[in-house]
Amino acid sequence: MIQFILILFGFFLLVKGSDFLVDGASSIARRLNIPSIIIGMTIVAIGTSLPELVVSVKAAIENHADIAVGNIVGSNITNLLLILGLCSIIKPLTFSKETIRYENFFMIFATLLFFFLGLNFVDGKLNYITRSEGILLLIFAFLFMLYNLYMAIHQSSDIGNETIEKEKNLFFSIVFVILGVISLKVGGELVVEHVSFIAKYLGISEKIISLTLVAFSTSLPELITSISATRRGSISLAIGNVIGSNIFNILLIIGTAAFIQPVYFAPTYSKDMILLFFSTVLFAIYPLVGKKGIMTKREGFLFLLIYLFYVISLVY
Repeated sequence: MIQFILILFGFFLLVKGSDFLVDGASSIARRLNIPSIIIGMTIVAIGTSLPELVVSVKAAIENHADIAVGNIVGSNITNLLLILGLCSIIKPLTFSKETIRYENFFMIFATLLFFFLGLNFVDGKLNYITRSEGILLLIFAFLFMLYNLYMAIHQSSDIGNETIEKEKNLFFSIVFVILGVISLKVGGELVVEHVSFIAKYLGISEKIISLTLVAFSTSLPELITSISATRRGSISLAIGNVIGSNIFNILLIIGTAAFIQPVYFAPTYSKDMILLFFSTVLFAIYPLVGKKGIMTKREGFLFLLIYLFYVISLVY
């Protein structure tokens, strides 16, 4: 009973944390004339990726490679198929030109790089993401941050085209962002820890736990934040949150985990990585076909259907 109470409290923190983060980040973007897609791919993306960071780094240190890798693979699949699928059903998602031309392809590149580094042979180790490869991932994470900084300086703000309830004092906006990040971190830890405990008690394998329950739990901040942003009209924030989270999950989190302790990439994850790559490419194709620059409700339903079959296949 205590486990369930703590899980519910974790959900409460995730809900309030996402609200604080969206409110604060949107207000900061408007006041500083920063495009919301940039805010979504940096402040919000890193903030909502904190649960993945905590879980994967801790798992790497304690030699639970299945959790470290499965958490990221499962979270990225959940972010794309479940979260963006739901968001596009709530409101069709409109992509910016920069997202279509650059960010989607950077996400494809990060996914391929992760797959390649996990299966190659380096430093006498097969199927390991080594420290040197971890440094390489961190370098690309830094380059992605520089790209966002460049775009923030050279783009005009698109916040004015979105619906924001009210503009807050800059100080309180920053406080909201900090409170949101803290709430997401604590809430994510509570949910993951106690959901994992219950799952292990029921005798579910570590891989299945990491790809489903842990991945879903650590993706809750992205889920709640993106849905909240979509309902408020901050479409760019919702899209940027998922794209940024998926990129940082691979480059920053796996990079950090591998730098601390080389991470074993089990070949059994190949099928899951193929699905992740396929979903990432499909997401990049959506704005190029049909309604140009838009992910429609029909396409969102397709994403949800793929996710449902994926989860059923894991359980089966």
